Amino acid sequence: MKKALFLDRDGIINRELGDYVAHPDQFILNPGIAKAIKYANDNGCMVIVITNQGGIAKGLYTEDILEDIHEKMKTLLQNEGAKIDAIYYCPHHPDISGQCLCRKPRSLLIQKAIKHYNINPAESIMVGDRDRDLEASAGCGIKGILVRDNDTLNLLELLQTNGFL
Repeated sequence: MKKALFLDRDGIINRELGDYVAHPDQFILNPGIAKAIKYANDNGCMVIVITNQGGIAKGLYTEDILEDIHEKMKTLLQNEGAKIDAIYYCPHHPDISGQCLCRKPRSLLIQKAIKHYNINPAESIMVGDRDRDLEASAGCGIKGILVRDNDTLNLLELLQTNGFL
């Protein structure tokens, strides 16, 4: 079984704007995140993004634009020697689409990743900036670390002090 670092996107990987990142030009990598991801990569750990993207349901951007945003994210990380193995996103919003099983705090996206990649939840960790991120990981038996929005500069040290890798 594999070990994984699960990451929320907005506020962890990229700058939380207080509203939706609806265009690649709005995507700004947070300081320190590439270093933490590279460390996970170098230590044989998968890195998987789990993100709610309710702006799709609201019509603020399309799945094609989201793909462009994610391509920019992957490119910026690759430029710093870091790699994302998979991205899982929920395109729903409860006010528009109703309730779904894939939107955090529910755990469906994490469960899919665990099954698809044969991940050991007990050896994995989730980093998020909202309680819903940790609720989703707890629903799968994965330890969660809560950090403030855009406060990833010392994420590598935080992972190490929490016994990850």
